[in-house]
Amino acid sequence: MKIYTKAGDKGRTMLAGGEAVSKTHRLVEAYGTVDELSSFIGLACTELEEGQITEDLLWVQRRLFVIGSLLAGGPGEVRDEDAARLEEAIDRLSSELPPLRDFIVPGGTKGAALLHVARSVCRRAERLIAGLKHADENILPFVNRLSDYLFCAARFANHSEGVGDVPAKESSGGK
Repeated sequence: MKIYTKAGDKGRTMLAGGEAVSKTHRLVEAYGTVDELSSFIGLACTELEEGQITEDLLWVQRRLFVIGSLLAGGPGEVRDEDAARLEEAIDRLSSELPPLRDFIVPGGTKGAALLHVARSVCRRAERLIAGLKHADENILPFVNRLSDYLFCAARFANHSEGVGDVPAKESSGGK
């Protein structure tokens, strides 16, 4: 089987149900952004120590694959338990972090910086999905929790490497 179909050469693509739409269609933009998010998560994993976060992120990538399928009109299911699993992971990571007292500047270690990029792509996916009328009701809560999880995972990645949060607001220390 060839990987190329040439079907997209004129700017059109097929949804899972067989409907041909423009590659600029809102659904295509949404599931394309979900795919981009999964790719950034995969990239971040290459810079993180194997452990609970990388296990969580592989599970997330698999859930994002299902979400992309659903957005394209294909099979799959997102359950209430999926968002709840992210909440548990957020609570687990947060319990090991110093309290957040201010907005922080994204960055730190390379892994954490990539998780912050994934978080911002996740927020874009969330905005696109929120504009869709037919999206499964469990997708948006999952994607919303995922951006929170990615934020906590980035902070945790930095914390694990001894890199503290950098406040967004400059201190008035004279420099």
